[in-house]
Amino acid sequence: MSAPTVSAVMTAAEAPHAVGSSPFNPRAVLAMVLFGAVVFVALLWMLGAGLTTRPENTADAHAGSNGLTGFAGLAQLLEAQGYQVTRARNETGLQQPGLVILTPPHITDGKKITKLIKDRRYIGPTILVLPKWQTMPAELMALASGGKAKKGWVALQEAESPDWGKDLEPQALSPKVEKHSADRPSWQGLGLSGWLPDKSVQTVIAPRMVTLVRDSQGAELAGYLDDGGYYPDLADAAEVESLGEDERLYPVIIVAEPDLLNNWAMADRSRALLALELVSLASAGERGPVVFDLTLNGFKTAPNLLTLAFQPPFGAATFCLLLAALIAGWRAFRRYGPPLVEGRAIAFGKRALVSNSAGLVRRAGRLHLLAAPYATLVRDRLAGQLSLPRHTDAAAAETAIDRALATRDPDAMPFSVAVARMHAARRPIDLVRAAHTLFALERTLKR
Repeated sequence: MSAPTVSAVMTAAEAPHAVGSSPFNPRAVLAMVLFGAVVFVALLWMLGAGLTTRPENTADAHAGSNGLTGFAGLAQLLEAQGYQVTRARNETGLQQPGLVILTPPHITDGKKITKLIKDRRYIGPTILVLPKWQTMPAELMALASGGKAKKGWVALQEAESPDWGKDLEPQALSPKVEKHSADRPSWQGLGLSGWLPDKSVQTVIAPRMVTLVRDSQGAELAGYLDDGGYYPDLADAAEVESLGEDERLYPVIIVAEPDLLNNWAMADRSRALLALELVSLASAGERGPVVFDLTLNGFKTAPNLLTLAFQPPFGAATFCLLLAALIAGWRAFRRYGPPLVEGRAIAFGKRALVSNSAGLVRRAGRLHLLAAPYATLVRDRLAGQLSLPRHTDAAAAETAIDRALATRDPDAMPFSVAVARMHAARRPIDLVRAAHTLFALERTLKR
């Protein structure tokens, strides 16, 4: 093996080379990218619009229902009055400042309601509307009778008070439903009065509740809890003296009769005005945000990924990601020159074995192991050239080569010294220098 071959072993590598053209059609790639972008935008729109969740317009009593017992009408009325109305599908939406309206169904865990109210005592006011009507989807009734009914409409069954009122804390509630003898039971309160839409009226009794609205028999239809909070506006509306001192607490208003706030109630101007007055008193006259809870009605979901992506602290990261995607797309179609491809892993031609061996040795980090075999190879070659006996040991062979070099070139480095340097070399540069020295001494003897 010659010295140039050793250098090739130590530095063998094939540089990447350029190809003349891309194997992909730019138009096809652009079409694929645009298609993916359109699908991604459509996915974002579906997440933001809530199309991946259960539809809200069901035959239940909540803010997404258009039936008689729903509260979609109240939500629309508040929006028309300038309130910022949202519908919460997770607890995060209920922990924001502003008024929260809870409309739980009959089958609910009272402890969950207690926890929701308790967590908001120092965040914002709460209105709790008790359920009363048992309903069926009007579509089912119409199907049985051969008629038609719009989606979300309900057929009223019987009026029934919820059982979870006694589990509420810190004050248990005792709601009850009674049928009035009058065809149109009346109500009055907050400077307003009117008629209830049905004879079945639900009232409530609580140990410490201040009455805001009562029926014709004096029973409580709506009121707020006297829990030590300072609520001057509510006290003035109820015409009582405010005895609470805790100004940090927010009020909790209990509405026992849902027909004062639901869609059936919104058909009457007096009841609609009463609903606005209750919301205004709960909000202390401010038209802040109003949140209708949907978690208790079976619409609880994880936080919307699209909404989270554009809210702090994720908004900055989302913007950077979109900017990086835009730059990457621009760079992909405006690249400088043809793409580079790597050389073959196994080279062609007579140098294939040497090139591949060189790559393996370099990756293994064992270049210094080539020193002894190369020195032995050069010594054996020179011993054959000087016609030394085949079984001459290494020391005797090197001595004979030293004498021959001294005869040919007295100033030349002794061969034994060059071999010792070759054995001592560890770095690639030292190996190359020692190999060049041995190669030069071999050429001196060949002249």
